[in-house]
Amino acid sequence: MSKVLIIAEHLGGKLNSSTARCVSCAQAIAGAEIHVAVLSDAPAAVAAEAAQIAGVAKVITVANAANANAIAQVLAPQVAKLAAGYSHVFGPSTTFGKDLMPCVAALLGVAQVSDIMTVESSHVFKRPIYAGNAIITVEAPSSMAIVGTVRTASWPAAAGGGSAAVEAASVDAALPTHTRFVSLQQGKSDRPDLQGASKVVSGGRALGSAEAFSIIYSLADKMGAAVGASRAAVDAGYVPNELQVGQTGKIIAPELYVAIGISGAIQHLTGIKDAGTIVAINKDAEAPIFEVADFGLVGDLFTLVPELEKAL
Repeated sequence: MSKVLIIAEHLGGKLNSSTARCVSCAQAIAGAEIHVAVLSDAPAAVAAEAAQIAGVAKVITVANAANANAIAQVLAPQVAKLAAGYSHVFGPSTTFGKDLMPCVAALLGVAQVSDIMTVESSHVFKRPIYAGNAIITVEAPSSMAIVGTVRTASWPAAAGGGSAAVEAASVDAALPTHTRFVSLQQGKSDRPDLQGASKVVSGGRALGSAEAFSIIYSLADKMGAAVGASRAAVDAGYVPNELQVGQTGKIIAPELYVAIGISGAIQHLTGIKDAGTIVAINKDAEAPIFEVADFGLVGDLFTLVPELEKAL
């Protein structure tokens, strides 16, 4: 039987929804027993959240002052020790997981399976390549543990209502001293988190300036949506890079995605391919974004967006 260990992503004592999406992926492995590991200086609150995810059989906590901040080089030796006896070790394909899981794979001496979007069997998975233009099937050796990152945009968050047991674990691992936490710089917003939001409004280079981008924020607030942007808008300095959606930004799967003044380069489309409904507003009727949009409006965004907001 497969035993899956999922490394919980959390910040500020709150569990990230990416963990519940990893649980959904693990549930696709027939008969898998799913455990979640919470590494923190004070893991109790996060562990309690993880225990409520349906399908989780056990939550393992590792309390260590060194785990106060998510530093991959510090967490990886502990995860590698915890991995003993598990057939799979999963983490989310987020900044956290992309930083941590390759270190875990290296310590375990295995190749990583990245961006798992479909589970075919316990050792066979599908993942995107070439910026999402192609999907390949990967078969991992059954003789060793599988370390993988889960493409969170491809999986729904597992439901709540669970009541998993919480166990404290003592991990004897030598932690490096050459890597240390200095500071965390992050954007603060009252809007929904971009990667977990059900509705997202994004703006592109056609906005023309950071000041003009205010109409995107205004529409998003009216809709209760998160705000995103194309790489062109980020590179032009209209918005900070944490709002970038696409191959080199964030991969998202909202129920509704509104693309305003975005042409639809393949790198951007890669980031929204799993969105439920895509609405595009662009003055260029030949823009590639209209090829994937469910609804399209051709016209001047500075006219259409205020009218749309007024109608809402």
